[in-house]
Amino acid sequence: MAKLSELKKYLDYEFSTGVYTGDDYKTFQNKYINYLRSICKENGWQLINIGRNHYEFSAFITDNENHYIYLSIFDVRYNRNAWYNRVLVRTAKNETDYTGGSNNYYSLPVLQFAIYRLLKKTS
Repeated sequence: MAKLSELKKYLDYEFSTGVYTGDDYKTFQNKYINYLRSICKENGWQLINIGRNHYEFSAFITDNENHYIYLSIFDVRYNRNAWYNRVLVRTAKNETDYTGGSNNYYSLPVLQFAIYRLLKKTS
């Protein structure tokens, strides 16, 4: 299981940049996604439709009642620590609804609670 402490090592980290995604970011992204999977597993949710982009990613979380949450992190090269302090989270109609509900921003340590609250709000 991925832990928050593994991700905290990337606070203030300067990621590589270039035409191709750097190995440092790929490693970070895998750890982040694994952390999200561990949150989902703890709560009976599923992490689906993961969009692995150049230096950012998005994903959807769904519960067993077909409620959806969209989340996204900004480009880690230009928004240092936003991946930790400012995770975009909003309700969605399904796993392809990229416009969804109102934007909310949460820090990674409270993300699990925020997702839980938003999923309950859509019930």
